[in-house]
Amino acid sequence: MSFRTYFDVPDADRSGLGSQIAEQRRRVAERLAKVRRVVLVMSGKGGVGKSFLTAALARAMAGQTRSGVGVLDADLRSPTVARLLGASGPLSVLDDGVRPAVGVDGIKVMSTEFLLAEGRPLEWRGPAEERFVWRGSLEVGTLREFLSDVLWGEVDVLFIDLPPGADGAVELGGLIPNLTGAVAVTIPSEESRRSVSRTLRAAREAGIRLLGVIENLSGYRCEGCAATQPLFPGNAGAQLAEEFKVALLGRVPFSPEGNGVGDGLRDAFMKVLA
Repeated sequence: MSFRTYFDVPDADRSGLGSQIAEQRRRVAERLAKVRRVVLVMSGKGGVGKSFLTAALARAMAGQTRSGVGVLDADLRSPTVARLLGASGPLSVLDDGVRPAVGVDGIKVMSTEFLLAEGRPLEWRGPAEERFVWRGSLEVGTLREFLSDVLWGEVDVLFIDLPPGADGAVELGGLIPNLTGAVAVTIPSEESRRSVSRTLRAAREAGIRLLGVIENLSGYRCEGCAATQPLFPGNAGAQLAEEFKVALLGRVPFSPEGNGVGDGLRDAFMKVLA
């Protein structure tokens, strides 16, 4: 089944939608002009530690860059990155845009966490019985505004922590000029491998460069343990890396201390960026 796109409609654009979209794209390009790299962090399913690894990688990168690091939490309904990075609101709204919050290590952060009342879910205004029709469009529009209205300034790497699934990557891939690429997070299990494989395939078909795979929760490591103990059966990270011919950036075991998680990832990440 095929559909005509907006630009295939021959009649006059009385809504002005086309010009609005073009203007927003121009503003996104303008806002990101001083951002050297934009990297999507994605997964096929929730609960794999994607936001935790995004925060860890951002902190590891922050000490290695001259222009600093930014993180956009694109999981609008379940934002977690702000708390992981110690960033809090309220946001500063200036005449020319919104200044992002600043977390640990000077990392710039934008999230719906700063816009929602404590404990309140994300809610869209409009008829509840038709919410399923327009919710996706409103979510994409919100991400466009985060990119076009936030004053990111000079940033060496802007990480975008996506919600589970491929939709966010595909939609932002068409919006962000000169997108650097995407990193996928999985856990070792076969179920996660299958889910993340679909997401990677959709991203590649959308023309997004795949930078590599991180396998999280690859085991359990603690002080005094003789060796890392397995948590899940499977070898999803290596299998996905082989399937898509990309780098396995790291296998991260669970550690109660949580020390040094991002250091090895940073070094591997810098290699694929070089």
